[in-house]
Amino acid sequence: MKDFLSFNRPPLTGNEQQYVMQAMASDKISGDGQFGKRCQQWFEERLAVPKTLLTPSCTHALEMAALLIDIQPGDEVIMPSYTFVSTANAFALRGARIVFVDVRPDTMNIDETLIEAAITEKTRAIVPVHYAGVACEMDAIMDLAARYQLYVVEDAAQAVQSRFCGHAVGTHGHLSAFSFHETKNVTSGGEGGLLIINDEKFAQRAEIIREKGTNRSQFFRGEVDKYSWVDVGSSYLPSELQAAYLWGQLERVEQITEHRLQSWQRYYELLAPLAQKGVVSLATIPSHCDHNAHMFYLKVADLAQRGQLLSHLKAQGILAVFHYVPLHSADAASQYSRFHGADRYTTSESERLLRLPLYYGMSVADIDRVCRAVNDFFA
Repeated sequence: MKDFLSFNRPPLTGNEQQYVMQAMASDKISGDGQFGKRCQQWFEERLAVPKTLLTPSCTHALEMAALLIDIQPGDEVIMPSYTFVSTANAFALRGARIVFVDVRPDTMNIDETLIEAAITEKTRAIVPVHYAGVACEMDAIMDLAARYQLYVVEDAAQAVQSRFCGHAVGTHGHLSAFSFHETKNVTSGGEGGLLIINDEKFAQRAEIIREKGTNRSQFFRGEVDKYSWVDVGSSYLPSELQAAYLWGQLERVEQITEHRLQSWQRYYELLAPLAQKGVVSLATIPSHCDHNAHMFYLKVADLAQRGQLLSHLKAQGILAVFHYVPLHSADAASQYSRFHGADRYTTSESERLLRLPLYYGMSVADIDRVCRAVNDFFA
């Protein structure tokens, strides 16, 4: 048996340890030190946005967004059911009712044509999730939000370095969130996130919410002579060690992205013959979207065949995995959510989807090995 091939390996580019040691030797390790400020400035300049704030996770960034748009009990928030639980929890924690709509089978993103019918007088926000780093149709979504005076919070957890119509994903909505979890393209040491503030009116309050509801940031800038409790908030400030690790990754983000794109493209070329035969379906990348190769997935005939393929790959020493179980089928769904319209694709397409190993540093030989195993299964 060959060496076991894992599904993911967190990226490591070379300077992370050096920077973490620098942070440890400094007199500022609780957050917003030199590395934290450097990372935030990098994103603000790269994305051309008014403000960004590092957070301990993408979950925390989404929770901050829910506070910033003042979600209240009884409000409704529209999103896809095919997403991670944090997308819904961030708003359910504020008392919102989550309204799920179906996804598009080509991208697994929210079907923008179904959103308007789900809007009611209680609707407060739309939360598009950019699945696999492929952008949702943000022009249509932002137009809808403007017409109905709704907020848009982008769950861009998987979309660092992705673009929609030439503009960075995460810069279209009023607020957006990135993830730096160990499974993402870049990581801040295992966990981490970023709140992207595209509407400047949220900037000052975001700092306050992030610092336990105090105006501590203003105090350190000399804008007030003391800091105190001024609003609701929580502890949404990551440590300087996380920021130092992330800085080591951001220095090489182009290298990481290019490597992943090359790996993704090799997968696609080697498995395209199966798709041409109609045996599997591969991801669709719309021409106006530049993805970041966050994942490579294929779709098989049904749930039973997926289980068989997963077992086959495991027997070959390859760990492949499925992804989300749609949230509307979860135990908590009846209490916190409802599904608007028909579930034409969310469940059926999710049961077909299988993710193959893909990570920075993965060798061409390993990709070829996975593709041989997949082709052998269908032979």
